[in-house]
Amino acid sequence: MNLGVQELVLIGLIILLLFGAKRLPEIGRAFGKAIGEFRKGLKEVEKAVEEKEEKEDKSEH
Repeated sequence: MNLGVQELVLIGLIILLLFGAKRLPEIGRAFGKAIGEFRKGLKEVEKAVEEKEEKEDKSEH
């Protein structure tokens, strides 16, 4: 699902109307932190899966 420029502008305007200009920077920071935490958790899960696969490979040999 790719969003074009028109869709992003529409979403931005809706958010502006819902929350107001004063709260947008706060919302942006919170959204950025949430994405960062999600990526960090995803990396941890990927690392755990890789370690488990390596452990299983070693035990097979």
